Amino acid sequence: MSNQPPPKQPNPFLKYSNLAIQMGVIIGLGAWGGKKLDAYYATSKPYYTIGLSLFAIITALYLVLKDFIKPQR
Repeated sequence: MSNQPPPKQPNPFLKYSNLAIQMGVIIGLGAWGGKKLDAYYATSKPYYTIGLSLFAIITALYLVLKDFIKPQR
């Protein structure tokens, strides 16, 4: 028998603010990368910006939903 206290649960505010920052960074990088590709290839319409932004949004939502659905221990 050990007399160790139970592990502390993470602060929910820090957990969810971290998720929001993570989403913002992922979406921002996707949009920035798309703009750079559109400028590099000189496309007439922002195809890369739209495509990478949508991909980044889907990726960010997947990561956030995966964290919400994960079983609590």
